Amino acid sequence: MPQLDLTDTAIDLTRTICDIPSVSDDETPLADAIHEAVSSLPHLEVERFGDTIVARTALGRAQRVAIAGHIDTVPINGNVPTRDIEIDGEAFLWGRGTVDMKAGVAVQLKLAHDLVTPRADITWMWYDHEEVDADRNGLTRLALARPDLFAADFAILGEPSNGQVEGGCNGNLRVLVRTAGVRAHSARAWIGENAIHKAAPVLARLAEYRPRDIEVDGLVYREGLNAVRISGGIAGNVIPDACVIEVNYRFAPSRDAEEAERHVRDVFAGFDVEVVDIAAGARPGLDAPLAQEFVAAVGAEPRPKYGWTDVARFSSMGVPAVNYGPGDPHLAHHDEERVPLAQIIEVERGLRAWLS
Repeated sequence: MPQLDLTDTAIDLTRTICDIPSVSDDETPLADAIHEAVSSLPHLEVERFGDTIVARTALGRAQRVAIAGHIDTVPINGNVPTRDIEIDGEAFLWGRGTVDMKAGVAVQLKLAHDLVTPRADITWMWYDHEEVDADRNGLTRLALARPDLFAADFAILGEPSNGQVEGGCNGNLRVLVRTAGVRAHSARAWIGENAIHKAAPVLARLAEYRPRDIEVDGLVYREGLNAVRISGGIAGNVIPDACVIEVNYRFAPSRDAEEAERHVRDVFAGFDVEVVDIAAGARPGLDAPLAQEFVAAVGAEPRPKYGWTDVARFSSMGVPAVNYGPGDPHLAHHDEERVPLAQIIEVERGLRAWLS
């Protein structure tokens, strides 16, 4: 079993955990290593739920902070093991997971080891299956089994934010838009009805759609409605009788999940629309006193989070939450994924200074 040495630097820990493959559905080796490493720390109470590990201080502090990070990645594409590179004189660690989000996890593990008597009690969470459907998410399952573990005054997700604070997040909705036709031989196309051709109005509505920029509690969120996959047809000489367009909607946290679904159904009125995945967003959460102290301590200027993250999970349970982690979110899932070493150091410094 791989082993983690939590006395290593956060940079070395990032290398180590990135070199332990943990694509969604294959997180167990990394979860085992994390569980073994934190279970040896006497100042933490550790519980494991599948491949999700929760470690808590119990110092009786007046406030509690939850700090979480997911341990899975999208599929590897020749970018493991990691390697050190330099671009324009800046040092980076290159490889799958360095940005999304094992550098953040490494910082959390390092601080979980070092912060024996933090200013607030801390609940550390490392969880599985974030990169897949929401109902498989480790925090989803944990919230159902042990909602008490989410009790906190403030939460931080170590998602990549370029070392800045990103408040809240957009919601995420996926639908399937279907068209139907009549199958026929392509040499006698007039006998059938082409379902792929019937998809043209769906694509036209998407091409004409103008997404909104929406201000929520001082931060401006950018929405998006896009086709992400299309399928239809069974053979090169058969008129297709079915076509499916998968559409992804990223919606500002000013809408709840029901409003987002109604909006998408309005856009595709007249078509068969099936919702296959939906996760509400989260408002910025920056008005909480702990959040304001945190922003001041790390010296960051808050920005909106365009992608969905599990800050929404905490927000839905009444806990204000922000994203704060090393790495450029534009490089998340990119084959050239890489994190600046300086950002790992700076995020560790910011969290340590605030929590010490």
